[in-house]
Formats: sequence, C-alpha cells, structure tokens
Amino acid sequence: MRAGIISWRLAQTFWVGGLWLLQFVMLPALDKIGLAPLLVAEIAAALRPLMVGFAAFCALLQIAVLIQAAGLRSLWRDVRGQLLLAVVLLAASFFVAAPWLESARWMLFSFLMIGLCGLMLVLQEPPRATGSTKAPAA
Repeated sequence: MRAGIISWRLAQTFWVGGLWLLQFVMLPALDKIGLAPLLVAEIAAALRPLMVGFAAFCALLQIAVLIQAAGLRSLWRDVRGQLLLAVVLLAASFFVAAPWLESARWMLFSFLMIGLCGLMLVLQEPPRATGSTKAPAA
C-alpha cells in the first residue's frame, strides 16, 4: 500500500501543480514579458488540452489507488472519490463538448473547475488500506 500512497501523492503533485502553474504562473508571465496576446492565446490553446489529458490520466491512476485501498464503493461515498470522478467527467466534457460548442469559455470553465477539484483533493489525506490500524501521521 505504501507504493499506492507514493503514486497518489506523485500523480497529484504533477497534475494539480501543473494545472495551477500553467494557468496562474506561466500564462500571466508570458503576457507580462510582452509576448503578443495572440501568441499567448495560441500557447494556452496548445497546452491546456495537454494538461487536461494528463490530469485525467493521473485522476484515473488515483481512482485505481483509491479502489485498491478502500474498495469500489469509496468512489461514491468518499469525498476523494467524488472529486476524482468530477475531474474525469470535467476532462471528458472538455474534449467532447468543445468541438460542438466551439466555446473557449466552456473549455476555460472546465479547466478551472478541474484545477479547483484538484486543490480540494490536495486538502484530503491519501487513502489508506481499509484494515490499517496505523494512525495517520500528523
């Protein structure tokens, strides 16, 4: 189970940190250094789908760890499972609805909601094995 907790934390660090870094550090920094707004928009349009796909992959990995640690029912009963399901559904809507809606607002909304769900997930403890008698570390 230790490997599961390590992979949980590592995946969470990469996808949540990557989303927040892109949206709130990289894109404003590119704008601040004087790149053309159209170029910044093109960079954002290229990188956001990559980050959403990576976030969906990492969320699926975390779902597998959660199921291994707490069982299948934890997806619906546990806050972590609900947040991970929300991330996967938002990522799916990002890719499925975008070509039909052709709306940058929906894509940005999905992207920011995935980041918010990730932030809320960071505040939760990683899953532990159901039969574990070990007290969580402070």
